[in-house]
Amino acid sequence: MRILVVEDNEGIAAGLRTNLMQRGYAVDMCASVAQAWHALSSERFDAVLLDLGLPDGDGSEIVRRLRAQTARPGVPQLPDPTTPVLILTARDQVQDRVAGLNLGADDYLVKPFDMDELEARLRAMMRRAAGQASPVIRHGDLEIDPASRTLKQAGRKVEVSPREFAVLWALLQVRGRVLSRAQIEEHLYSWGEAVESNAVEVYVHHLRKKLGPQVIVTMRGVGYFMPQEQE
Repeated sequence: MRILVVEDNEGIAAGLRTNLMQRGYAVDMCASVAQAWHALSSERFDAVLLDLGLPDGDGSEIVRRLRAQTARPGVPQLPDPTTPVLILTARDQVQDRVAGLNLGADDYLVKPFDMDELEARLRAMMRRAAGQASPVIRHGDLEIDPASRTLKQAGRKVEVSPREFAVLWALLQVRGRVLSRAQIEEHLYSWGEAVESNAVEVYVHHLRKKLGPQVIVTMRGVGYFMPQEQE
C-alpha cells in the first residue's frame, strides 16, 4: 500500500515516514502543493495524507483540483479523482473540518495525533474507497485483515512477508482486472528505493506456493490478476 504524505514540517514528515514504513506502507513525501500535484499526475497512490498549511498555497487546493477531475468508469487515469485523502492539520475549528470535508476530503485529523488512530482512519478510508464495509475482506477461501496484515486460507493462518501481503492486497483491490508488473511495483516501493528486476515475479511465486496456483493468474506479456469469485 503506497501513501503520499504532503507535509512541509520536516520533523513531522520524517516521523510519519518512519512510522508508516515500520507498519508496512510504501511512503513518498512532498512539501508543497506543486510537488504533490506533480506526484498525483505522474503516479498512483492508495491514499494521501495532506497538510493544509503549505509554503506555496493551501493543501485544500489539492483536494479541490483532484475531485474536479472527471472519472471515466473502467479507464485508468492520472490524477485519479477517487484517491482517498486524509487531511492532517493543526486547524481545529469546526468550520475548518466542515470546509475540508465539503471539498471532498475523506477524513480530517487534528495535530497532534496518535499513530494508531491515524492508521485506523487510513485503513477505514481505503476500505471505503474499495467498497469494503467489513474490516476483514473475504475472497473465495481467503480472509485478509489489512489491520493486522494477516491472511487465512480455509481458516488456516498463512504467513506472508509485508511485500507479499502488499502484492496480494494490490491485486485484491482490483480483482478481475490485470495489473502490470510496473503497476504492482508502484504499490510496493517508495521513490528512491531500489527495485529488483524480478521482484514482483518472486513475490507472486511465493504467494502461489503458499496459497495455490489458482489464486493469482498470469496474463502473459501483460501482468497478473486475481479472478473474480464465481457467483
